[in-house]
Amino acid sequence: MSANYTKIKLLLVVFIFAAVNACKDKSPEKPLKPLNADLIKVADSISVLMNTFHYNPKELTTDKYLQLEKEVKNLAETAQTKEEFIREYNLLWQNGPFSHVRLDNMKQPAQEIAKFIDTLRVGDQSVSLEWMENSAILTVNTMMGVDTKERVEDAYKEIYKRDIEYLIVDLRNNDGGTFAGIPLIAHLISDPLEIGVFVSQKWWNINSNPPIKENTLGLTPWQGWSIQTFWNDAQENPLTRLQIQPMAPRFDGQVYVLISDNAISAADITSDGLANIENVSLIGETTGGEVLSQKMYDLPMDMQLSIPIADYYSFRIGRIEGQGVSPDIEIDPRVAKDLAISLTNGVNLEDAVTKAKDYLKNMSKN
Repeated sequence: MSANYTKIKLLLVVFIFAAVNACKDKSPEKPLKPLNADLIKVADSISVLMNTFHYNPKELTTDKYLQLEKEVKNLAETAQTKEEFIREYNLLWQNGPFSHVRLDNMKQPAQEIAKFIDTLRVGDQSVSLEWMENSAILTVNTMMGVDTKERVEDAYKEIYKRDIEYLIVDLRNNDGGTFAGIPLIAHLISDPLEIGVFVSQKWWNINSNPPIKENTLGLTPWQGWSIQTFWNDAQENPLTRLQIQPMAPRFDGQVYVLISDNAISAADITSDGLANIENVSLIGETTGGEVLSQKMYDLPMDMQLSIPIADYYSFRIGRIEGQGVSPDIEIDPRVAKDLAISLTNGVNLEDAVTKAKDYLKNMSKN
């Protein structure tokens, strides 16, 4: 009995000694700097906004998203400046689980952004039109801007006057935007064209499967040019049906559309829409596959966050986000234009591809 009692006392002493040392070794947590305390509020606000407005909250339960959320919290605790937090946040999201998330300094309140976009004019660098003997080359660098839409429509009028045989549409460096892709498609069709559907949180709240074309046939197709109206409708409705109405004049010759992985967002959607048309061929590489519709929200510390509020499903190929739109003729986009020109000059496809690849080899040697 005495020996057991001694052992118990010994163990108790060892335990107490260890506990005391553990307490000595554990230094008290350093209080957060005011900046970091504010940045943590920003990080928390980001999480709340995501869970409230993201098009599919189930995507916020993935390991990849949850890990990124932790990294954002750590960044908030360690960033030395607001600018560092914004920069590093956007770097984290370059490899995020979905596109169209971006943090910026607030330039104007979010509710004013849509009004600004609806009246934005981006300048004549958005669209250019070149002529060859029997063809036109229409380069569209953005889908943003009221004037971009106007320039596309004016270009088709000029193309119609010239009575040319071929049209080359260059979207290789188109970074998306709003609705200028609609006239690009509309002047090539004679009947309404169903191309896809935007899918909101309200769909995913009651469905586990993506929509199919039949789900949209009873819906009135969305029409208009206002991003403010579109954002409202895309959030209020489970599905937003995208149908392109024909526009005059119609070009019915052969069309070659040049694409690359720099063609994203509305350029992804436009490329897919054009691929539905019989006399259209896509040339280049798969588009960027960043096809979510984003909306801006205000944050503490005069920051602003873009959040994807709607996904997009093509009736032709399904979900484009993370996949992109594949070309009919795959070639390095640097020579896609040369290949298209060869085809307009009557060179057969096999020879045109060989010629383009030879040109690439010479480029690499030089």
